[in-house]
Amino acid sequence: MAILTKEEAKKIIDKVLAYSKADETSVSLTGNRTGNIRYARNSVSTSGESDNIALAITAVYGKRSGTATVNEFDDASLEKAVRRAEEIAKLAPENPEYMPMLGPQTYLETSTYAESTAKIDPEFRAKAAFDSIDPCRQKNLTAAGYMEDTTGFSSIGNSKGLFGYNRSTSVDFSITVRTADGLGSGYANPDVNDVSKLDTKATTQIAMQKALASASARALEPGKYTVILEPTASVELLQNMMRSMDARNADEGRSFLSKKGGGTRLGEKLFDERVTILTDPMNADLPLSPFGGGGGGGGQGRFGGGGGDGVPQEKRTWIENGVVKNMFYSRYWADKKGVKPIPAASGFIMLGGTQSLADLIKSTDKGILVTRFWYIRAVDPQTQLYTGLTRDGTFYIENGQIKFPVKNFRFNESPVIMLNNVEALGKPVRAGGNLIPPMKIRDFTFTSLSDAV
Repeated sequence: MAILTKEEAKKIIDKVLAYSKADETSVSLTGNRTGNIRYARNSVSTSGESDNIALAITAVYGKRSGTATVNEFDDASLEKAVRRAEEIAKLAPENPEYMPMLGPQTYLETSTYAESTAKIDPEFRAKAAFDSIDPCRQKNLTAAGYMEDTTGFSSIGNSKGLFGYNRSTSVDFSITVRTADGLGSGYANPDVNDVSKLDTKATTQIAMQKALASASARALEPGKYTVILEPTASVELLQNMMRSMDARNADEGRSFLSKKGGGTRLGEKLFDERVTILTDPMNADLPLSPFGGGGGGGGQGRFGGGGGDGVPQEKRTWIENGVVKNMFYSRYWADKKGVKPIPAASGFIMLGGTQSLADLIKSTDKGILVTRFWYIRAVDPQTQLYTGLTRDGTFYIENGQIKFPVKNFRFNESPVIMLNNVEALGKPVRAGGNLIPPMKIRDFTFTSLSDAV
């Protein structure tokens, strides 16, 4: 029962709404089937599959709201959950920022579902793990990996006539390979909607090459370097910046988009002119849900803006040629400011060029190639200053060639400053649910060394 059709979902939502006695009622119905396989030291340690389906009901009286959840769908259970949500709402304090629910909306027909992923079974997962483990065994390397596949649906509805339904699939695969002495480490982490685009053997080969090449690392002095950041390195910094593009935070002076003395930096050029970041739910390589989430009041989307109340997702440019074009507006803040609400996006696309990672390396006189960052923490959220460590393959480049592996660094850097120091952008690839190009950045700040592999 975990994956309901559009008709089945609407039937349940309509039944819930028919039981309601509240001023307004919203319903969120979600379900998924999730499978996984995990291995370490070249042996599978766990694997499994689970099904889950859940219904959340939000009842509203005036500006008081209450929510109840249930995973039983007989008539008595549904009505009991509705009554419970209404009881909670009557006891809740008023929310001064509550916004009336939306009426019917028009949603895009996005391609977030792939039948190939929905058909994944235990045999497929075992083969994917074998294709990753076997090459490592043959080279006396040690593999640790995890693959998770999800097939699910999300449906929303409310008492004002709103209804939305979307099916989706996803596969996330990560692999770490270590040399026998533990001194070399490599990593790769692709994610896709369509599993036919995933090759665990080819992905593992990349991690194997990095592991073998990263042994016997040498120490370099910390300082400012030209770096080539693979998408797995830059993705979290960019996500942190995108999550911070909330209009309310900017208006209230709590954001890198706040202007000294009041106002925001919307419309200002804050980045290199080659920087353009957008969202497009219809993008074939990064399809997104056509709506944010549940049908209630002032919900927040993944990146912190309005979107949890069913506002439609659209193609939207956030940064164009370095200029800030949009910020996230919850429905409450949009109403307060007299503008259209703009929902947060669950994935973004950063445009790039046509160069490959190898091309960026060849064009570098002296620099450092970074596979990925980890343990990233905020130093100053208002200026987007973060610290973290390199990991799983850091290399010194000279005269367009990788010369030798280097010990890992701690960095202190801001994605805002980083995107002002762009030397070149490569061809975007998918990383962490986004499309990001490999980037060549000048004057990247490394502050100390780390002995970790």
